[in-house]
Amino acid sequence: MDIARPSNARQKRIRQAIYAVSIIGVVGLITFGLGQLRPAAPTVEAATLWPDTVKRGPMVRQVRGLGTLVPEDIRWIPARTSGRVEVIVLRPGAVVKADSIILELSNPELEQEVQDARLKVQASEAALANLRVQVQNDLLQQRATTASIDADYHKAKMQAEMNQALSKSKLVSELVLRQSMLDADQLDVRRNIAQEQLASRAESGRAQLAVQQSSLDQARAVLDLKLRQQSELKVRAGLAGLLQLLPVDVGQQVTPGTNLARVANPLRLKAEIKIAETQAKDIQLGQKADVDTRNGIVPGRVIRIDPSVQNGTRTVDVSLDGDLPNGAVPDLSVDGVIELERLNDVVYMGRPAFGQDQSTVGIFKVDPATNEATRVQVQLGRSSVNAIEVRGGLQPGDKVILSDMSAWESFDRVQLK
Repeated sequence: MDIARPSNARQKRIRQAIYAVSIIGVVGLITFGLGQLRPAAPTVEAATLWPDTVKRGPMVRQVRGLGTLVPEDIRWIPARTSGRVEVIVLRPGAVVKADSIILELSNPELEQEVQDARLKVQASEAALANLRVQVQNDLLQQRATTASIDADYHKAKMQAEMNQALSKSKLVSELVLRQSMLDADQLDVRRNIAQEQLASRAESGRAQLAVQQSSLDQARAVLDLKLRQQSELKVRAGLAGLLQLLPVDVGQQVTPGTNLARVANPLRLKAEIKIAETQAKDIQLGQKADVDTRNGIVPGRVIRIDPSVQNGTRTVDVSLDGDLPNGAVPDLSVDGVIELERLNDVVYMGRPAFGQDQSTVGIFKVDPATNEATRVQVQLGRSSVNAIEVRGGLQPGDKVILSDMSAWESFDRVQLK
């Protein structure tokens, strides 16, 4: 028969307890060790990334924008009077001179107004001639009256002098002498009045002629205006250059002020560059610029900065200093680069996909030994078109990734392969 051995059961329980404690300890140590391990870094294809190396040295700050070439000399030709488009002589693209006729208008009412103005001028001329004759006749009549009174005065004066001489010899009474002297004095007064009337009549005649001459001048001015409007029915370029636009058709009725054509000088062009409003704050007049026409690069300078913002951009005008390459025509799309300043000794790198100037961003720095990239916080400074200043977080020689790494935003490390 079997005999119970209590000592063996006790030892078995002790061994089981030791095994359980050991297993629990090992599991705890493994768990602690695994907790201390970093999560596995995802693997990224290095060929799909855009790497760069942090450098120290000179950096040119630039801004870039798209734009078009526009003529510096542009003339819109408006309609001076209402009319109907009868003939279009030239079409857009034609080379024109200042006196080239682009199109012809018709206006029957203006033709009638010209005829009426001519008749008014003729009537005013006839009225002036008639008034001139009347004034001349009145003046001659007044001169005759003045001459007659002057003759009577001298005759009376002579009679008074003769009576005065005779009165000394007692040949003429005192009464007769006084009467002759009174007659002479009266005629002297009448003579002075007649001379004043003659001068007044002459002045009045000149005033009447001046009024009539003013009416004639007004009529002639109206005629000149109508004739000029009539001549402007033949619309001329007014500027040597290229006919760019003709926004009217034959038979169309136009009113004064309607734009009939646009003429530009294709030899004098400037570039209108659209710069993002966030990058335009440092642009100044006179700064150097390069305009890429896709067929050559033309140097230039900033001559105007639009103070207003439209669609998130500001327009910057750049005058072109160099010779225009072949194919440089108005409305050609161009790429403009404006030089803001030259920084002599700065730490810089290529401009990352995300990150504005004067900001702090996370950028992956590559460890060449392990081929592993770790996210670091980098303080950025002033920026350019393709480069940006590094003010902290990186050192010259560090290799960084400039590509968009938003797909690995939740990771601080990536493994390159």
